[in-house]
Amino acid sequence: MTPYSNPNSGISGYEIGSDYIRIRFSSGKIYTYPVSNIGVNHFNNMVELAQKGEGLNSYIMRNSEVKNGYQ
Repeated sequence: MTPYSNPNSGISGYEIGSDYIRIRFSSGKIYTYPVSNIGVNHFNNMVELAQKGEGLNSYIMRNSEVKNGYQ
């Protein structure tokens, strides 16, 4: 898993696959967000935010499709 570069975030790492993004939260819990659940636009936005290292936790909390789209 790639470390999330913002140490003040509630996210500690992420993994990007061809059809999912997996997020490890600071609590240690890991959630997988498949494209089939969250849609391509949310997936692309999450990948961009993960790679930038900012805004990903806020994005997840703001968008109910994403917040409830994990497996």
